[in-house]
Amino acid sequence: MLRVENLSLRRGANQVLSDISLALQPGQVLGVLGPNGAGKSSLLGVMCGELNASQGRVTLDDRGLSDWPGQQRAQRLAVLPQVSSLGFAFKVEEVVGMGRLPHKTGLERDQQIIDAALQAADAGHLVGRSYLALSGGERQRVHLARVLAQLWPGEDGRILLLDEPTSMLDPLHQHTTLQAVREFADRGAAVMVILHDLNLAARYCDRILLLEQGRAHALDTPQQVLRPDSLKAVFGIDVLVQPHPERGHPLIIAR
Repeated sequence: MLRVENLSLRRGANQVLSDISLALQPGQVLGVLGPNGAGKSSLLGVMCGELNASQGRVTLDDRGLSDWPGQQRAQRLAVLPQVSSLGFAFKVEEVVGMGRLPHKTGLERDQQIIDAALQAADAGHLVGRSYLALSGGERQRVHLARVLAQLWPGEDGRILLLDEPTSMLDPLHQHTTLQAVREFADRGAAVMVILHDLNLAARYCDRILLLEQGRAHALDTPQQVLRPDSLKAVFGIDVLVQPHPERGHPLIIAR
């Protein structure tokens, strides 16, 4: 389990995060929502070890995150940042194969996992193509396949952190991406995903952390968090919230 306790972060004169506590639960997807500048990416940066907290601690299985050797941590924790840059003409399957570098499972097993991860990310048809020839959305799906391959098949004890994985995708692939993430969690992984789309978060997340100016405004189920008063307070928007007519999760409609 990845746990954050009393986390605060200062960057220069700015207090970016204040007193955040949460735990990623196996088998669940935690969505992180908030306006621009709320501290969402900074929170992910601290939780993956890229940024050092000013106060508080991050633990993986009750052991300080910084105490884990790099390879062991990479076998348990995978991160998809907002922007994944790669300047070489690797083939798609070679990029996805980078996710297998922390493991020693052999070429045959690695190839099986690469193929499965590509299919899960709806990117199997891109095999053989140069990464540099892909569109932005295609690249995003290839990198999703890479982090899925790193933790495949997503069992208990694996942690996946995703920063806006749907930002460059069309509506169909927004859903296929989050469905792949949902299935990963259903197999036992703990997932945190930063999103901007309230309705996608309502559909695919078990819990939602609503951030406001670096503080937790709410942390609970979508039904408890995605309320008109909370969304007005944090985003400044007037909305109607109704149960989805088929699925029952909150459906957010701008007034």
